Amino acid sequence: MSYQRNNSYHDRESGNNYIISQPDSTLITVVVFLVVIGIMAIFSAGSPRAIANGDNPLVFTIKQMAWLIAGIGAASFFSKYDYKNLKVWAIPACALVLVLLLMVQFSPLGLMVNEAKRWLAIGPLQFQPSELAKPAVVLAFASLFSSNVNILDERKIPFYVLFAAMLFLIFKQPNLSMVILLCMTSVSMYFAAGGRVKTIIAAFACAALALPPLFLGYQKQRILVWLDPQKDPHNAGYNIIQSLVAFAGGGFFGVGFGNSKQKLSWLPEGHTDFIFAVIAEEFGFLGCFFIICLFAMFAYHGFIAAKRCPDMFGKLLAVGITFSICFQALMNISVASSFLPATGIPLPFISYGGSSLFVSLCMFGVLLNISKKRVQRIKPYVQQY
Repeated sequence: MSYQRNNSYHDRESGNNYIISQPDSTLITVVVFLVVIGIMAIFSAGSPRAIANGDNPLVFTIKQMAWLIAGIGAASFFSKYDYKNLKVWAIPACALVLVLLLMVQFSPLGLMVNEAKRWLAIGPLQFQPSELAKPAVVLAFASLFSSNVNILDERKIPFYVLFAAMLFLIFKQPNLSMVILLCMTSVSMYFAAGGRVKTIIAAFACAALALPPLFLGYQKQRILVWLDPQKDPHNAGYNIIQSLVAFAGGGFFGVGFGNSKQKLSWLPEGHTDFIFAVIAEEFGFLGCFFIICLFAMFAYHGFIAAKRCPDMFGKLLAVGITFSICFQALMNISVASSFLPATGIPLPFISYGGSSLFVSLCMFGVLLNISKKRVQRIKPYVQQY
């Protein structure tokens, strides 16, 4: 009698046999902690807002839980689905995102919220197509740079056109923070693929020349308010000031779960963009430090998964996913603590927002798939009896 282990597979591209381990359990633990903290924070910060709107105090929590269930199902699927099969969907995914972004801008389905047109409403479903741009861009750059890192390759031109169109439409929403996130993610993946540092420096130089015209409007006002929020404490500088008050009120240990005062009527976006400020007030420095450590662990294990992956496509996919999630967290935390000008970007896995949570969990599922150690076999494992 002979048998063969069922946790092995044959790679058609390389012709090698691999033994697959279980996914990284530390990554799973980190994300579980982040999601649980997010549900708790949304319940605490969202209840006063829901009551003020005349809704059930649990309305935001229930909606987030619904997206969480869908996201867990998607993460489970992608953790088992061979990530190499995603390669053929790179350009179609970008094309789909572009169509959705066009619908936001030029169809009656696009919704304007807080002077930004970022949402698409299809029946009872409301989501931000710009969130879908994150996995689409990561997938596309991983596919392009896994074959060769030459950015002047003519075969890459169709994607460059799609990428530029996506950035333009996202910037017009306006959503500069997402544009920055997508650009920085693409740069990190180019560098991970072995790109030249001189090319990266040249790209940043070109971006520096193009930035000044972008700050002639509301972006200039945001920077001026960030430098001195007391100049307009009741309007443009209001959120920054109230966020800093929440940090100061929390101190080292915090005021306790549910006891935040800023969330009651002073911090308008306490359950979304400024949820980290509410966490800082209720759990203090220790709570903030714990969340930062969770994202640091996510980054470490994500990049370890990229390093161990045997193929370049998987390596770049892991780098892009890890960098995108962690850099977004860095931007949100920096905005809440006034290290950066205010931008409308959620805290991954924690902020209220179904499309953000769902997309983050999908990307996490792909990263789990890549984190499975693929050890090459020298001989097929067969036992004889």
